[in-house]
Amino acid sequence: MSRGAAHCGISQSAASQHVHELEKRLGLPLFDRSTRPMALTPAGRLYFDFCRDLLRREEEFQLELERLKGDVEGAVRVASIYSIGLSEMSSLQEEFSQRFPNAQLHVDYLRPDKIYEAVLSDQADLGLVSYAVARRDLAVIPWRQEEMCVAASPRHPLARRSVLRASDLDGQDFIGFDEDLTIRRELDRFFREQGIEIRLVMQFDNIQMIKEAVALDQGISILPARTMRAEIEQGRLVSVPLHAPDLTRPVGIVHRRRKKFSRAAESFLNLLRGQPVAPAPVHSL
Repeated sequence: MSRGAAHCGISQSAASQHVHELEKRLGLPLFDRSTRPMALTPAGRLYFDFCRDLLRREEEFQLELERLKGDVEGAVRVASIYSIGLSEMSSLQEEFSQRFPNAQLHVDYLRPDKIYEAVLSDQADLGLVSYAVARRDLAVIPWRQEEMCVAASPRHPLARRSVLRASDLDGQDFIGFDEDLTIRRELDRFFREQGIEIRLVMQFDNIQMIKEAVALDQGISILPARTMRAEIEQGRLVSVPLHAPDLTRPVGIVHRRRKKFSRAAESFLNLLRGQPVAPAPVHSL
């Protein structure tokens, strides 16, 4: 209730009063107030679905108006994992702004689970996430497969090698991801299949922290090569190819199923995928 009030720019008491008046007019309670947290009643769920459908119809109406105008304008809301956002989003924003000066790109950097929530709740039009998983209400557009390489400090002995095999990692101090992340589970599976054991000395929930620990020579890691470009140019990290062609990080674009995109969102999606921008409709006189 308090979040809803804040979203509407009113006080919580005003929001509660509005709900009470609505319940009085409908003749049924919308909330079961005997539970904590409050839950929707059957009537509340029915009203919620009605409001959601109404808002989506309004969104579709606005999108059709945009298509008739033929302009690429408005806002695109993107939720991205940190590793993509911090390494690439600034250049994508600059290119998008140059191509479409009347459109705005808003980016939030979130954990993968929060990206799914943002897309499902229409807080984001598109989500950029690794190891994307389709769901009943979510569709996945495959984007790319990122090469995984060994990240090491320039002072580390392995940094002088031109290529590494999985066996070269056996017994090495390793900086990994938190256990609840898919990339951690995929790397653990890779180690088991290769029959090697690493010494996990640190673990973090994002690539940026792992890169900092590796740069301080606390251990090595395995990371997507493209996420290390800045640190390699600065001489803080070395990326050594790993002889394991099947070890890649898939990255996908998630969106709500049956969602109709604005021309701005379509244009950004085409920019990500390297496709031509959809032409504006031609109006006959």
